[in-house]
Amino acid sequence: MLSPDPDAVLVLLRDLALALPETDEVVSHGIPAFRAAGKMFAYFRHDHHGDGTTVVCVKTSGREVAEMLIEADPAVFSKPAYLWPSGWVGMSLVDCDWEHVAGRLATSWRLAAPKRLVREL
Repeated sequence: MLSPDPDAVLVLLRDLALALPETDEVVSHGIPAFRAAGKMFAYFRHDHHGDGTTVVCVKTSGREVAEMLIEADPAVFSKPAYLWPSGWVGMSLVDCDWEHVAGRLATSWRLAAPKRLVREL
């Protein structure tokens, strides 16, 4: 599902992502992306290639975990184009639970961040 106000959704996502240590925002492949100490951990997508969704793409610990998330809640999780084979999932940002989004962002951040940074947290 598409958000009627993707700019407002991006502001909320940006606030959550940039609250994590040593995080910055860049444009990657024409879309907002977030890095942990230089390593990508989230992408914001709105109607990416006409897919009709507004999502944040986040890392999981592997494809098995990604498949489990999608199977458990297909209304929330999806297979993001190009990223899916590497164990990423799309998480809907329409009528979402922002605490759940924050938790998934934090998990993705931990998977991308250097071990020293994770230890400090």
